Amino acid sequence: MEHAAPAEVVQRGLQDIVALESHITFIDGKGGRLLYEGYDIRDLAEHATFEEVAYLLWHGRLPTRAQLDELKQRLVGLRGLPEPLARLIDSLPTDSNPMDMLRTAVSGLGLFEQPEEQPGPSSVEGALRLTATLPTMIGRFQRRRTGLAPLKERPDLSHAENLLYQITGREGSEIENRALDVALILHADHELNASTFAARVTASTLSDLYSAVTSAIGTLKGPLHGGANERAVELLDEIQDVSRVDEVVSAKLARHERIMGFGHRVYKVEDPRATILRAWLHRVGESAGNLHAYEMLEKEREVVHRKKGLYSNLDLYSGSLYSLLGVPKDLFTPIFAVSRVAGWAAHVLEEYQDLRLIRPSALYVGPTELHYVPIAERGP
Repeated sequence: MEHAAPAEVVQRGLQDIVALESHITFIDGKGGRLLYEGYDIRDLAEHATFEEVAYLLWHGRLPTRAQLDELKQRLVGLRGLPEPLARLIDSLPTDSNPMDMLRTAVSGLGLFEQPEEQPGPSSVEGALRLTATLPTMIGRFQRRRTGLAPLKERPDLSHAENLLYQITGREGSEIENRALDVALILHADHELNASTFAARVTASTLSDLYSAVTSAIGTLKGPLHGGANERAVELLDEIQDVSRVDEVVSAKLARHERIMGFGHRVYKVEDPRATILRAWLHRVGESAGNLHAYEMLEKEREVVHRKKGLYSNLDLYSGSLYSLLGVPKDLFTPIFAVSRVAGWAAHVLEEYQDLRLIRPSALYVGPTELHYVPIAERGP
């Protein structure tokens, strides 16, 4: 007796498909844990700096004091942009989407780097360059579109401090700088999310790091990936007051509208990054004497969980934190890229070490018996 071949199953969005092995990030969706190279994100957010985490992702271990000092010096020394690239950013329309600017600038930066004969471990130099220059690109664009001259470099500022300075033109307070540093740590990597997978697909062709990161930025631009925190803040702008949260959110849920900042493809409990950033939003708000956003989000969290059983994710809090720091809404996603470039680079480096062209298959569902018809017989 012949047995029919098992039907092929399409996993839409590649959900639950294990595509590769990685030592970079582990997500325990049921337990609500996130690990970078074996270190719990809670531990890193409490004790580490973004620079330490970047080193950890690229090298698989935490740096010594000497290694960390060298990394910081390298990052500071690489912040400047090649003059032609600076002029390119200045030539872009001031109403450009900042993510379009960033994608263009990163691609352009690759033109000024010495091409590698064979991409590989030495691409960590490109990782340093990209991590160092993204805040400069964003800051220069922000200054130009607001009619201000570019800022002079400040080698005394950490990576997070420099990012806030480049965007706002001011030095943040100690609590503001640390909150942004923690936010960068929390966004640095998250396994095979869409933009990281795009970077790995590009790297699997043996393309260079700059091409891979350009692919990732184009993917992150999509509102279903990088824009959720902006939409979460827009909802708060619509609600305006904590007394209206239940009414507005309940009405949206009744209309089956999606409330951004809740639910996650992987986490079945609260996103551990959300737990951490919620506390920092409260600290910064309390320090500024402005807990308005925090109080609205707490009420929103209660309503959504009561009505839908959904838990909050990182996007619920990050946008409100950035707003408190004085960051324009359309720069929320570029800040995401400033952080995630460390993870993208780590995954590209890992891909180079165990190279296999990523080439999935598609289940064909179209016709198979069509025949060519001469153009004269196809009608008017």
